[in-house]
Amino acid sequence: MYYFTLFKYSKTRMLRWLVCGRVGPVWMWKALLVFVAIAFAGQLLGIIFSKSSAQSVARSIFSSPDAQGPSLGSCGAHTHIMFLKTHKTASSTVLNLLYRFGEERRLRFALPLGYQLGYPLPFNAHRVKGYRWPGAEEFHIMANHMRFNKPEVEKVMPADTFYFSIIRDPVAMAESSFAYYKEVAPAFRKAKTLGDFADDPWKYYDPRARNNHYARNLLWFDFGMDHNANFSVSLARRGEALIRHNFKLVLMSEFFDQSMILLRHALCWPLDAVVSFSLNARQQKPGVGVGISETWVGKIRGAGGQGGGRGRSQSNPVLTEDQRVKLRQWNALDWFLYDAFNRTFWEDVDKFGKSRMEQEVGLLQMRREALARVCLRDGGKPVEAHRIRDKTIRPFQSGLVKILGYELQPGLNNATRTACLRMIRPEIQYKDVLDAKQFPRTQGQQAPGFVMKPNSSRVSGGRTIGDEVVRDWDRSRLTDHQNQTDFGPVKTKRRKFEPV
Repeated sequence: MYYFTLFKYSKTRMLRWLVCGRVGPVWMWKALLVFVAIAFAGQLLGIIFSKSSAQSVARSIFSSPDAQGPSLGSCGAHTHIMFLKTHKTASSTVLNLLYRFGEERRLRFALPLGYQLGYPLPFNAHRVKGYRWPGAEEFHIMANHMRFNKPEVEKVMPADTFYFSIIRDPVAMAESSFAYYKEVAPAFRKAKTLGDFADDPWKYYDPRARNNHYARNLLWFDFGMDHNANFSVSLARRGEALIRHNFKLVLMSEFFDQSMILLRHALCWPLDAVVSFSLNARQQKPGVGVGISETWVGKIRGAGGQGGGRGRSQSNPVLTEDQRVKLRQWNALDWFLYDAFNRTFWEDVDKFGKSRMEQEVGLLQMRREALARVCLRDGGKPVEAHRIRDKTIRPFQSGLVKILGYELQPGLNNATRTACLRMIRPEIQYKDVLDAKQFPRTQGQQAPGFVMKPNSSRVSGGRTIGDEVVRDWDRSRLTDHQNQTDFGPVKTKRRKFEPV
């Protein structure tokens, strides 16, 4: 009992010594506890407030006055639009902004049964999903890959439709096409490098081989004309005149931002409608890629996006100057078109006003940067597809190089995430989203139309066009159409081209 009383007394003295002697009085402990509690609560509230503030900024950025851009006057927005989506010209980025504009306003798209409108055959109206006869349905936007055929397009689109397209330096197109269609075009598949192909194209090129249209005068082909025709100035001028007659605006890939400003004013659209992140961009690979990065940052810096300079883009330094000249000769019809419309483009810029163009390009770039900070992880740095956590927005892969995509910023509210997602959704997935909205299916119903199998030249169960099995709504095969051109058949001779 004595020892127990002594132990209890010693313990009491020790506690009193700790509290009052060395550590401090009880009131100090209480004050410290209150301070810690307040600090913890403040930190918790700060996190909540910071998150709420970030979401508030994200919400407001899409509804701020900056989204509208400079005044367009009293014009009304065009909603009947036909975009000829040429290959390897940044056309996937243009397609995205058309998809966004139409989806936000619930417009009706002239969608393909599969993923292309019968390409590479000339377009036929029955390639459009839901088309029955002229005037039966109103379609607002047509923009998927096709080989242009104006009479058939006019069966689908209203008379007041605005037609436009985009082109690119044929040498840069050849570089991109060689990387992307290396395993698709026999002419490219046979050549070890693009330089080898440029040195002697006829060693690898067979005009009768399927998919070899990717290897020669691809712009001319997409515009619906005979890409194997022998070059002559008169023929080239007729092709140029035909395009000018059919299309109200031809954009330049190398001067993408200036092109977007001209397009915005032509369509009377708000600024945000033409702000975009570059889609379908490819990762650079020594000896294959172009000299300037194909991300939107590269386009701004390398394509005169700061408002300076005019003319043509710089080509891949891997190619010699002699090989670049040979590629222009090989693609002489495309080079003629590019040279002609490049002059027209800068005439349009001069009419618009140089200082005015520089100002609006600056606003567009600032807007892009602001949206990138809100929408994209790491400020918008493109990443390889396998690194994108959301598998539904991984871009389709094709060719020798990797196609890059984007990751969304985490923690976005629903409205902001929806708007940001539209800006980075790859075209194949975006087409599927629009198709599901426009043609809702009952549970268990299979989607009619094409079955797409990328990089496959043969698919069982039906004839193939490109990479698609051609079937109509009732699963019957669609018939072939003659591969006619506006100028009729032209016998191809093996000859040396003169520089344009």
